[in-house]
Amino acid sequence: MSIRVLLVDDHPIFRHGLRALLEQVGGTEVVGEAGNGDEAVALALSLDPDVVLMDLVMPGTSGIEATRRLIDRRPELGVLVLTMSEDDGSVFAALRAGARGYVLKGSDGADLIAALQAVARGEAVYGPAVARRIRRFLTGATQAVPFPELTQREREVLDLLASGRSNAEIARALFISHKTVKNHLTSIFAKLQVADRAQAMLQARRAGLGD
Repeated sequence: MSIRVLLVDDHPIFRHGLRALLEQVGGTEVVGEAGNGDEAVALALSLDPDVVLMDLVMPGTSGIEATRRLIDRRPELGVLVLTMSEDDGSVFAALRAGARGYVLKGSDGADLIAALQAVARGEAVYGPAVARRIRRFLTGATQAVPFPELTQREREVLDLLASGRSNAEIARALFISHKTVKNHLTSIFAKLQVADRAQAMLQARRAGLGD
């Protein structure tokens, strides 16, 4: 029986390549494609796939937030995260949201197919590079920091946000563009599972940021 797969990525060419790869290998059926998180949630609930192959970073609703919404509605759904990002924040935000697997876009086709099959069986699976990072995180002596799911840059942005800085002021303070600030904030909101900057500021101040 074929594994029913929903592809979620904001790049149509990449989705086309994934579909071609899966069709060539066989054993899977691509039941739909989505270009953002909102589409992913709607299609997954209507098409009932076995596995959602989910990108993390997309315009609007992120893959992390989409995963959280889907798992809230369908806890048995297998979500396999496929992304270029390998930072610890993204890994653990995806895990916390309920992703069952995590594979890097640089992985070869055989690894991707094996991961899809494992997730469809109800197993948890991660790429070798991510597994090493998880192992280092669990065994290493790390200093406790607020919001470990955030990257260092995201914590810097959140700290400035908590101090009441505007996007333009954050951009000037960190020597980055206004667009980059907005991208960081989108990622921060998804990882903290908040809806807006006011909620993010409240959580940050409770954790001692912005003083």
